Amino acid sequence: MELTQEEKAVLAHVVINPDLWVENAIKSTAGESAVMAKIERWRPEYLAQKDLPGYLNRVERDAAVAYKTPEQLAAEQAEVDRREAKAQAFVDNLPSWATIETTVDNIGSLTDAKAFLLKLARIVYWLAKDRED
Repeated sequence: MELTQEEKAVLAHVVINPDLWVENAIKSTAGESAVMAKIERWRPEYLAQKDLPGYLNRVERDAAVAYKTPEQLAAEQAEVDRREAKAQAFVDNLPSWATIETTVDNIGSLTDAKAFLLKLARIVYWLAKDRED
């Protein structure tokens, strides 16, 4: 079975050795239809990612993960933990809509309005800076 360069690139996006994978697929009962089905299944994802900066095919992605230092892995996990903690802090500190609505309805003075706007500004600031100060 002869594949185009793009078809080979699509397979390289998801399998380690496209030539060997094609050979094995053709030998199986599914044959060439399995090869074309896999290409069509993964083509949209490949096309969406191939021109992005830092794109890596399957072999390159596997190698990149295999050669990360413990410090790199720890830094990545710390970033994941930070994002999860931020999301949880928002959930923990965000009042219900009923509470917000009641607060807005009960604004009766400039002081009440300032207090509400300060809380609102703090949330916008946290979202814009991506951190709580």
